[in-house]
Amino acid sequence: MSTPVRRIVDLSHTIRAGLVTYPGLPAPTITPHLTREASRAVYASGTEFAMDIITMIGNTGTYLDSPFHRYDGGGDLASLSLDTLVDLPAHVFHLDEAAGRGIPASVFDGLDLADAAALLHTGWSRHFGSEDYAHGAPYLTEEGAQRLAEAGVALVGIDSLNIDDVESGGRRPAHSLLLAAGIHVVEHLTGLDALPVTGARFTAVPPKVEDFGTFPVRAFAVIS
Repeated sequence: MSTPVRRIVDLSHTIRAGLVTYPGLPAPTITPHLTREASRAVYASGTEFAMDIITMIGNTGTYLDSPFHRYDGGGDLASLSLDTLVDLPAHVFHLDEAAGRGIPASVFDGLDLADAAALLHTGWSRHFGSEDYAHGAPYLTEEGAQRLAEAGVALVGIDSLNIDDVESGGRRPAHSLLLAAGIHVVEHLTGLDALPVTGARFTAVPPKVEDFGTFPVRAFAVIS
């Protein structure tokens, strides 16, 4: 019997100095703490290291929002259970040809999504890093977020600028509903077009940081 071929699909954007993830937020800077050249005076002959400092806002690249991001007293990154971040059954909604910006609740009708990662593939990641990314981006409607919260999903991910409509005057109903229910939000995914509707397993784990609500993740899916 042949062994199934396992394929790992990277769903994260690359972080680099100067990267603009969300217009108006600061780009990361990377500076040396110890250069390879300077380290030669510290270590034995033929041994050298580079130690660098990265300064960035948590909302950089592909990142995860915890309840602490939205709510005072909500669970921070250090509080998140790995059971809700690792090897989740993924249900991918391929919406890249949808006519409207808002993803309606009807998309999720009749599906068992309990404890799953609901991944919203809009195709908007093709604009990442350009001025077009910031305008007219797809988002999850309030009704859609409510439906997913009622379904008991573990996580909702989207390959767009924001899970909410940032052109709505400051309302953030999707963040509010999902994070209040303890459902993680992952934004700025990419590569979702490579995933099947069902059958993949999704992982997105941030570092274990206390009193911090948002941080980049290496998001990926395993298909076997």
